[in-house]
Amino acid sequence: MDDNWHVRVLFDADAIARRNDEIAAEIAARKPKDLLVVAILKGSFMFAADLIRAMHRAGMEPQVEFMHLSSYLDGTVSSGNVAILRDVDSNVNGREVLLVDDILESGRTIAFAKDLLAARGANVQSCVLLEKPGKRAVSISPDYVGFTCPDLFVVGYGMDVAHRFRQLPFIGVMEKDGGEAGA
Repeated sequence: MDDNWHVRVLFDADAIARRNDEIAAEIAARKPKDLLVVAILKGSFMFAADLIRAMHRAGMEPQVEFMHLSSYLDGTVSSGNVAILRDVDSNVNGREVLLVDDILESGRTIAFAKDLLAARGANVQSCVLLEKPGKRAVSISPDYVGFTCPDLFVVGYGMDVAHRFRQLPFIGVMEKDGGEAGA
C-alpha cells in the first residue's frame, strides 16, 4: 500500500466505548443465564474484548469462545460459501450464546454461525459492531448493533486491509488523495 492513503475517523474511540457500555447494559437487562460469548475471528477481536469488559462492569460473568470463519479464503471478494477454520470447544446445547462479529454486510457468515450453533441446541442471539443494511444477501437481523455504517470500506478497531490497521483505536475510512476508497 503506497503512502498516498490515510484513514479518516468515522467512529472515534469514545463513541465506541460508550456504545459498548450501552450494548452491555441492554444484554444485562435480559438477564441471560450461563451466557457464552462466541467471537467470530478475526475482525471482532477488539470489539468482543471491550464488550466483554463492559459486560463485567454491567455485572455479568460470560464465558468466552472463538470461531474463525471465512467466506473470503484467499480472495478479497466473498465466495458466498462459509468455511469453519476454527470451531468452538464448548458444548452449547441448552446454553444462551451471543455471537459477536465486526460487520454485518451480506449476513452469510453470522447466519451460518447462528444456524450451526442453533442446530447444536443453543439459544443464539447476535451482536455486530457495524451493520451495512443495504448489503444483505440472506435474511438476518442482529439482536444488538453498535452502529449503522455507510457503505464504505472501513478499517481499525480490529478490522483490516491487507492485515494492516487492526490496531487503530477507532473505526475509519480509507481515503486516497482526499477521496474515499471504494467499498
